Amino acid sequence: MGNSKLVDKFTMFASKLGNEIHLRSLRDAFATIMPLYILAGLAVLINNTVFQWLLSGDTLSNAQYWGTLIVNGTLNISSLLIAPVIGYMLSQNKGYENPLAAAVISLATLVVMMPNTVSVTPVGAEEGVLIQGALTFGNVGTGAMFAGVIIGIVATEIFVWISNIKRLKINLGDSIPPAVGKSFNVLIPFILVMSGFAILSAILNNLFHTDLVQIITTIIQEPLRTATTGLVGCVLLYSLGNFLWLLGIHQSVIYSSILEPLLIVNMTLNMAAYAAGEAIPNIINVAFVPAFGLLGGSGSTICLLIATFLVGRNAATKNVSKMALVPGIFNINEPVIFGYPIVYNISMLIPFVLTPPLLSGYLATAGDWRAVIVQALILVLGVLIYIPFVKINDIVMEKTMEAE
Repeated sequence: MGNSKLVDKFTMFASKLGNEIHLRSLRDAFATIMPLYILAGLAVLINNTVFQWLLSGDTLSNAQYWGTLIVNGTLNISSLLIAPVIGYMLSQNKGYENPLAAAVISLATLVVMMPNTVSVTPVGAEEGVLIQGALTFGNVGTGAMFAGVIIGIVATEIFVWISNIKRLKINLGDSIPPAVGKSFNVLIPFILVMSGFAILSAILNNLFHTDLVQIITTIIQEPLRTATTGLVGCVLLYSLGNFLWLLGIHQSVIYSSILEPLLIVNMTLNMAAYAAGEAIPNIINVAFVPAFGLLGGSGSTICLLIATFLVGRNAATKNVSKMALVPGIFNINEPVIFGYPIVYNISMLIPFVLTPPLLSGYLATAGDWRAVIVQALILVLGVLIYIPFVKINDIVMEKTMEAE
């Protein structure tokens, strides 16, 4: 009874965490702009592999300009993309009637918090020069993505709160177009929010010679990203997410809400570095983890399916495995989770929670054939780990059937 209550409390906590409005909005925002990052990844891959195989000299440079433009419109404006989408999703999830206005204020506030003086290096020069009144890709790109998230959330929260104060609304009546009426309704909130953030930005610049974007990146983003996307932090979070599956709770409570946004930051930093011809800074990222740590989905269940085909004796689990094989190849493993089942199946606790096809590894490493070998070894190891537990599960199911 005590264990049951503990599981129920943990389940309730995990469900509340997954539905927390800010984490849910963050998840929705990244899902919205994900196609742009996929496009950026393809552009970087084509620019630095396909074009280099086929072209050379000026022809290569001219062709690669295509990929450079796509990177500029995706990775290099990451913070400008995420801030308004965060504002829109958060205000919408809060039931605010004008989410587009929240998106606008989020974007405008982010720009207000940017430095007005930046260093740029002219073409052919060795040293940078200071210029004013410019936004550089270095300030609005991948490095400022987390700043875009934080500023988008804070600006939206303040804006929605002020907008709901009736005395601050300007009502021009029903005879004017709705768009005009909405704009005047948020006029005072716009003024107050923008002015407040501008005052903060001026104080940081004049007294401390810094800006909020730099502060967030240095103090919040980098320590948090290093802790959670390092080997130990990533394994712990994924193991916790897989444990939630055993309780019937989707692991996205942990993954999509907490880990994935930071893994996306790692991936975008990698793509930006690769596009610039620099060393790849982050091994663990949103492409690496599913390619090498989640073969077939959470718990590397493609290994479970293969182990079942090799040593499984139970007809029900073998039939589920046949049905789940094709989706599993594409890392879709809900048929295994609920059909095998994994949910509430203590026999699968150890391999599913602790276990760390081949084309995905090749693509995730920008065409490195050695990644295919690594994936194959992981696949074999995963199958070997699952085999004894498949046998245990068969015995448990057999005894269960006999008891019924």
